[in-house]
Order: sequence, then structure tokens, then C-alpha cells
Amino acid sequence: MALSFYVHIPYCIKRCGYCDFNTYTPNELQVGATLEIVSNDYIDAVLKELDAAPRDVVPTIFFGGGTPSLLPADDLGRFIAAIKARNGLTPDCEITLEANPDSVTSEKLSRYIAGGFNRISFGMQSAKPHVLAVLDRTHNPENVKRAVDMARAAGFASISVDLIYGTPGESLDDWRETVTTALSLDIDHISAYALIVESGTKLAAQIKRGELTMPDDDLMADMYLLVDQLCQIRGFSWYELSNWSKPEHECRHNIAYWENRDWWGLGPGAHSHIGGKRFWNIKHPTAYKQKLFAAETPIAESEVLTPEQIATESIMLGIRMREGLDMTKLSKTQIERLANFGENGFIEITDNRVVLTPTGRLIADRIVREITF
Repeated sequence: MALSFYVHIPYCIKRCGYCDFNTYTPNELQVGATLEIVSNDYIDAVLKELDAAPRDVVPTIFFGGGTPSLLPADDLGRFIAAIKARNGLTPDCEITLEANPDSVTSEKLSRYIAGGFNRISFGMQSAKPHVLAVLDRTHNPENVKRAVDMARAAGFASISVDLIYGTPGESLDDWRETVTTALSLDIDHISAYALIVESGTKLAAQIKRGELTMPDDDLMADMYLLVDQLCQIRGFSWYELSNWSKPEHECRHNIAYWENRDWWGLGPGAHSHIGGKRFWNIKHPTAYKQKLFAAETPIAESEVLTPEQIATESIMLGIRMREGLDMTKLSKTQIERLANFGENGFIEITDNRVVLTPTGRLIADRIVREITF
């Protein structure tokens, strides 16, 4: 058996206006504390949680957040070393770091490599300053190329950038420039996500007050089809609804999620999935650390998935992927419901597998609803 690890780093210098992730600035947690002090204490807590995890060999580790690249490389490397000593890593173990382009230096990136990282994902979001301003992003768009080049020089085998489309005020030409700029970088992977306005965020309040207006569905669809087309031209194949990569550079950690394999999420608010059981930790970092330093579990709640839930999730996740759905695992009724989507060009059936076409990917959620209700 294999076990992937997700490590949540809940710290950011500043909260972006669209973000509702479980993140905090150091000042929100402990007035006057330096990030180094917070980091060392935090990694100690995470290592205590690691004691509760299974000891299966590890094929992927993903440090997400938050902004993991704010933490000293040696602290993150300490955690990788602990997993290697405790569980063992597969020879090709993929170890990913999420990073803000403004938070890395050549020296820091080299230390991440020395600590065991081999994949990095930069939060680019957009190449247009006015779009970044609406998103409340702090980085200079010109720093993305600098960060990518430094990461390649440091020795990262796979480099990805994250993009967001559908920001208020973003035109199709703005988006074209962002994707073209991203594809001109020395990268192997692109993730492109439609902006989702989460309640309680600064962006949601601005939209509610009428200060900003979200783009219509037709523009959002054009943006998705454009990134797919531009990626394909440059040799980046789609392998999941929002992800494109060069051959052999898919994010294997995320594939583990989409294939419902086992993973353990470490850190406040992190979710885990082990043998059909899902559980998640308490959200606040201070409460999380207090629990672990008191030798108590940080788990907040859990659920055991029913066979019906597992089957539905397999369809929901499987249809998002390049390999599509195995028709032998679908009922006769489900296959009949899919027929209409085939007639309208939303799906293709190849080697007994149902695969979404580019336009079909635009209505993936609708297709899932039709065949699982």
C-alpha cells in the first residue's frame, strides 16, 4: 500500500481578497512573533501528528497553504526527513512546494532542493497588473519569470504555475496575454481555475456593493476553451479538468486525490482519506498545536463513506480526467442518460471509456448530476 501526505502551511503575509482558505498572518496568531519562531513551533506540532499516520511507503508529498515558501527551507526539510525515516519514500517520490514568486531567492530554492523538493508550483494568477489588483495579489507579475528561472537553475525537475480566469474586469484579450505569458516560461505544467466568489471574502463584499461585476458564463466558457487551445498548441495536454502538462509532468499528488487513493492531511483544517474513511482537523493553528502538545488528537470530525457515496465520487472525479469513466462500472440507466450528451458532442466513447470533449468539460457538473441522481 501507498500513502500520500498533504502538509498544510497556514501562513500568509497578507490575505488575498478572493481567498477563503484556512490561512492566517503571523500577527493574527501571535503579536510580535517572527515567522521563524512560529515555523519551528508549527513543524514540531506537525511532526507529532505524523506519529498517528500509517507507515505505508510515500509516493507524493505536497506542501500547500497558505504560502509554504514563507517558511525556512530547513524546517520543511526536517519534515521530509522525518517521513523518509518513518515511512520511506518511493524512488520517484514527487515532493511539491507551493510558492509565491516574491517569496523565493536563489539560495532559498537551492536549500529546498537540498531538503528533498523536486516540484514547485508558483501562484502566478495573471500577467495583468489590473487583474492582480482586483484579486488583491501582492506579487509583481515580472517576478514570475525570475522565480521560474531561479527554480530551474536550482534543479527543480517540474515547475508549474497556477492561473485564475474570470476576474471582474478581465477581458478575453487580458486572459490570452496571461496564458501566452505563462506558456513562454520554462514550465512543465499549468493549472487554470475559474474564479469562485466565496461568501465572507473581501471580493464577495465588493461584488455585493456593486463595485465589481463578474463576467458572464459565455466569456468564462471562451476563457476555458482558449487556455485549452493555447496549451495544446504548446504541447501541454489536459489530463484533468483544470490542469495541463507536458508528458510525464502531471501532478501525481493531485491524481491520488482524483483516484480516491489514501492520503493523510497534516496541519490545521487538513483533510484525510484512509480506506473509505474521511476525517479533518480543527481549523485554528493555535488550537491545533495545543491539542498535539497535550498529546490529544487534532481531528475535529470524521465520516465513513457508504458504497453509494464511493460510487458517486468515483464518477464525479473520474469524469474530470483524461482517462474518463470505465463504462463497465456504469449501470444500464447511467449509460442511457449519457447517450444524449454523446449526440450533442459533449462526450466521446473510446475503448469502452467515456471521455469529455472540450465543450463537455464546460458542463462536467451537469453531466455528473444527470447520471448520479
